[in-house]
Amino acid sequence: MQVLLQILPYMMVYSGSALMAFNIFLYVRFARRMRGSVHWSKERRILNFPIILLILFLAGYLAVGVFGRPDLIMGGILFGGSIFVFVMLRLIESTVARIQESEHLQAKLVAAEEASRSKTFFLSNMSHDLRTPLNAIIGYTALAKKETAPERKQEYVIKIETAGRQLLEIVNSVLEMSRIESGKLYLEPILSDLEECVREAGDLVREQMEEKRIHFSCSSRVQDPWVLCDKKLLNRVLMNLLSNAGKFTGEEGSVTLTLKQLGREGDTGSYEFSIKDTGIGMDPAFVEHLFTPFEREQTSTISKIQGTGLGMAIAKNIIDLMGGTCDVITEKGKGTEFIIRLSLPIREPEASKTDGSEEIRFDGCRVLLAEDNPINMEIAQIVLTQAGFEVETAENGRQAVDKLLSAGSGAFKLILMDIQMPVMDGYTAVRTIRALPDPDLRRIPVIAMTANAFADDVNAAYDAGMNAHISKPLDVSAMLKTIRDVLEQEATERKDQ
Repeated sequence: MQVLLQILPYMMVYSGSALMAFNIFLYVRFARRMRGSVHWSKERRILNFPIILLILFLAGYLAVGVFGRPDLIMGGILFGGSIFVFVMLRLIESTVARIQESEHLQAKLVAAEEASRSKTFFLSNMSHDLRTPLNAIIGYTALAKKETAPERKQEYVIKIETAGRQLLEIVNSVLEMSRIESGKLYLEPILSDLEECVREAGDLVREQMEEKRIHFSCSSRVQDPWVLCDKKLLNRVLMNLLSNAGKFTGEEGSVTLTLKQLGREGDTGSYEFSIKDTGIGMDPAFVEHLFTPFEREQTSTISKIQGTGLGMAIAKNIIDLMGGTCDVITEKGKGTEFIIRLSLPIREPEASKTDGSEEIRFDGCRVLLAEDNPINMEIAQIVLTQAGFEVETAENGRQAVDKLLSAGSGAFKLILMDIQMPVMDGYTAVRTIRALPDPDLRRIPVIAMTANAFADDVNAAYDAGMNAHISKPLDVSAMLKTIRDVLEQEATERKDQ
């Protein structure tokens, strides 16, 4: 036993020496691999320190084995070991950081690949859905050019108009979804009649239903129909749901739109909209993805029906923005019902107004039209001329300002100003006009007439000094009413001065 205790330290020293020599071999091989990696250049500087320390450890073991004096030599080994551990910890820390960076880059790569797949899917959908109405527009235009019978030519023109509106609806859906995702969709509450909203939505889809011989009905049962809400967005929701119901319901099926008031607390009313059809219904598994953008159930029936897969996502986001709920009751082959519940502020109705169905005329009025696109200019010029205007045109904002100055005070009753124009844009042009020294020229009514049609664009037009905003494509009736209102307001303000 005494002998074993005497030789055990030497056995440990010689074993440790062999193990340390093997460690040096392993580390040298590891360091060579590290140096071969260019992106580890920062760590290469400290790779030599562990080799030196490991050699010193080996020398210490051998010195103890040959000369004894383990106290001094082991103290040096322990001190060197502390340095070795510190260096190795730094290497481990750097390695972990590299691993985390690699995982982060991998996550970015996965996200980029997913975005690329989504983009491809989006472009595939858009290519199909844009080409469908475009094909109709191009095809019916070619037929109309060759057709000699007025009745057939008129039929082609109507179909071209329908396809054009379908194309506009697709573009609007994409732009609206983009604004929803960027958080730029805002409510613009106005005094609205909910029963009128239901009637208007029903009137817009009634022809679609009749073409498919679908039994369609609208009904409402409310005590307080007048509320504050964003009528435009609410109509958008109803139109999306009714349009889908019509698409996915076969001939001799039925679609119903009902509105009922659930109750009233103080000045707030609870309302329920129901859109129910007897169409193809949906698989319960698909309902979970129903409100996801670009999602469409993959069946042979649905694949033949035009749509971007954005309508339901837009409707759900609008309902959420209004603080409402949307429930779906559906069964494959038996139909679908959407139930929307909203709480809206009740308001007293305004005094009745004229329906505005009379023809609006501006005979003898001279207007300055600033528009850089020749086709848009021609269309607007024809519409204005048919309404009685005498039209002077300008191709950009600078030319519009120059023509206003050269014509002098009172020459024009109104300026219709496009926004995106070369040389000088519409915003700059109207600011220039509002800064003119002549008070009559400075206060001339200016209406923005532009494809920039969102709420932010309308606000920007007013901030620049415009009197009103008309969006493209032009709604002739709304355009003429806006012009009339602006001119009447201008006349009233002049009388009050």
